[in-house]
Amino acid sequence: MSTVLHRLGRTAFHRPIIVLLLWLAVLGGTLGVAATSDGQISTSMTIDDTASEQVLDRLQEDLPQASGGQGTLVFTAPEGQRLDTGPRAEAMAESATAIAEMPELVDRPTVAAEAPTGEAGPDAPTQGADPNAARPDAEQQPGPGEDAAGPTPAQRPLVVDGSPVPGVIVSTDGAVAMLQMQFTSQIDELPEGTVDEVVDVAEQAVAGTGVSVLPSQSLESMHPPIGGHEVIGLVIALLVLLLTLGSLWSAGLPILTALTGVGIGFGGAFALSSSITLTTATPALALMVGLAVGIDYALFILNRQRRLILTEGLSAADATAQAVATAGSAVVFAGSTVVIALVGMSVIGIGFLTTMAFVAATTVALAVLIALTLLPALLGLVGERVCSPKARERTRVQQAEGASHSTNRWVEALVRRPWVAIVAVVAVLGLAAVPALGMQLGMPSGGTDPRESTSRQSYDAITRGFGEGFNAPLVVVARPGEDRTLDEPDLAAMTQGLEGVDDVASASLMGIDPDRSMAMFNVIPEQGPDDERTGELVEALRATDNPVTERTGATLGVTGLTAVNIDITERLGAALPEYVAIIVGLSLLLLLLVFRSVVIPIKATVGFLLSIAATFGVTTAVFQWGWFIDIVGLDTPGPLLSFLPIMVTGILYGLAMDYQVFLVSSMREAHVHGQSPRRAIVDGFEHSSRVVTAAAVIMVSVFASFVLSDDPMIKQFGFALSVGVLIDAFLVRMTLVPAVMSLLDHSSWWLPGWLDRLLPTIDVEGQDHDTTGTPADPV
Repeated sequence: MSTVLHRLGRTAFHRPIIVLLLWLAVLGGTLGVAATSDGQISTSMTIDDTASEQVLDRLQEDLPQASGGQGTLVFTAPEGQRLDTGPRAEAMAESATAIAEMPELVDRPTVAAEAPTGEAGPDAPTQGADPNAARPDAEQQPGPGEDAAGPTPAQRPLVVDGSPVPGVIVSTDGAVAMLQMQFTSQIDELPEGTVDEVVDVAEQAVAGTGVSVLPSQSLESMHPPIGGHEVIGLVIALLVLLLTLGSLWSAGLPILTALTGVGIGFGGAFALSSSITLTTATPALALMVGLAVGIDYALFILNRQRRLILTEGLSAADATAQAVATAGSAVVFAGSTVVIALVGMSVIGIGFLTTMAFVAATTVALAVLIALTLLPALLGLVGERVCSPKARERTRVQQAEGASHSTNRWVEALVRRPWVAIVAVVAVLGLAAVPALGMQLGMPSGGTDPRESTSRQSYDAITRGFGEGFNAPLVVVARPGEDRTLDEPDLAAMTQGLEGVDDVASASLMGIDPDRSMAMFNVIPEQGPDDERTGELVEALRATDNPVTERTGATLGVTGLTAVNIDITERLGAALPEYVAIIVGLSLLLLLLVFRSVVIPIKATVGFLLSIAATFGVTTAVFQWGWFIDIVGLDTPGPLLSFLPIMVTGILYGLAMDYQVFLVSSMREAHVHGQSPRRAIVDGFEHSSRVVTAAAVIMVSVFASFVLSDDPMIKQFGFALSVGVLIDAFLVRMTLVPAVMSLLDHSSWWLPGWLDRLLPTIDVEGQDHDTTGTPADPV
């Protein structure tokens, strides 16, 4: 492979214009297609074959209008005032009527209470239904939470001119009202501008009355959670590159190549978004990974080229070809490791997760390809200016004086006292990992958004006016046995049975299909969507011994946004151990092939497990326990994003193997060239540590800049990845690994002869083209 890469690097260096035009054509074409495509970002994250999805699929067949998306508009009065009387009540009634007339809204049966028994139509809304809506048996049975004296004290219908306003309920203090809506399609499938129009209609109707309109989280305008904060990471990266490379010409090249790769990957993803589903987190995740690895991979090759020029006196052309052959070989292996780890997520069989992984893997693959082709072409344009006369003179003086780097003193201290370093690192990482034992997973909800956000204000207003359970409504679908229909006593028994389940605040009939073979109920839990008891309630309703099934023999299915999110969290939590096992096995195999040692793969893998455990522990302490949560721009703790552990594990595994290869391969080559194991550790560390340190600082900076995002999901990803890289690069790879190798001495490189003969030889350092007289340095 190194021979092919050597030719590739030399060709790109001598024909830079052709290479540049090719990449510009790819970038321009991709962005052009993306700009003209009708793709969109989806807010829905679903997993096929979960219990909630099965219920939705059957609803789509039996009652399509009941399987659309739901949303809530919350109305709040000025402090100390009411909104359920006078002009304010009339304005809310006007907004509800205008919204109900929109073609994207399911018609609400306004005469159900007065209709003869059994005439309620099939168009009753699902999750967004009025929990106090009348049932077909309204004249015979009290409503949910009612008794002979009247409605539940928690809420009541909005009454204007003596008639209740369909879909609108008001808190008993009159300070908060809710308009719950059922759309004909999922919200992200509605015509563009529909949601904004709904909010605009409501705001125009209440304008001048002092009433505030707060759309729920599901009604927020969707856009990729990307803003100017990424620039901060790039600025820090540029400063680190300047300090590492000492030249503005050199420092700007990795930034330029990384942006090119991200532009192509980003544009390509949007271009395909009309045929594949992109969630809101997908573009941001691809951007942060693409920027980080794109800068680092280019840095590894560029640093190697400069060292060959400065220390070996090679020309820029020869040094570029040599760097692509040597450092480029390591970059190919490192990038392949990240890609394999990401693509490996497809074995879990979760659609939206697979899409996220493939988009991120594509940006990594582009980063490798660009580092091997576009970077040499740019170096061809820069020529000998890549190393300034000042840098050449400084290197000459250092060689003459035999200057010792501070990194030598660090690694020499580790070699002298390995037990101190090992015990300290294991103790620190073990302590940091403790919070992960109580890690709780969940999906995003308005309850953990920043307090100044509209979604959080809406969530808090609902909790204040009606109880937190109204933020987590469940849709329960009841089906009688074969050849049976649902009559009024059945419906009454089902409603009472649902209300008798622990942790149910209220239950109400939402609608029945025309042949009375299915009924839908709106069930309001006592707790919010992130509470463990809400998940237990979903399981209790699905169990065959629930009160409804025992009373009527009907089977229950549970769906709705809350149930879907609970099912996603459960499936992802169950898949995490399986994926970690895949990663561990892959790590052992790849490192065995690369380093031809039994001990080093085990040591590296154990180090990775320590890194990932500590990463989850620190992330749990901040986001779930609320420790120092202000530093990430949040004010309320909550569960970790359910797909964060799997994605972070895959990405960090690839990056950890990058640093492992770049550091330990230099140590291995020094040992192969005859140095003692401990001397090889010191020399190999000296060759690689400076650039690995720079690469790690760049990655931490890029990832940490995403903590400034307004999206709590992206905050968690940016924080976890920056902490993970910080831990793995500095505590594990640059501290624990040298200490353990020093302690094991010659045993570090032990490999049984029979296994040595079976294993193929993998040249990740490009030894065929290492013309220097020193150990091959992949960076």
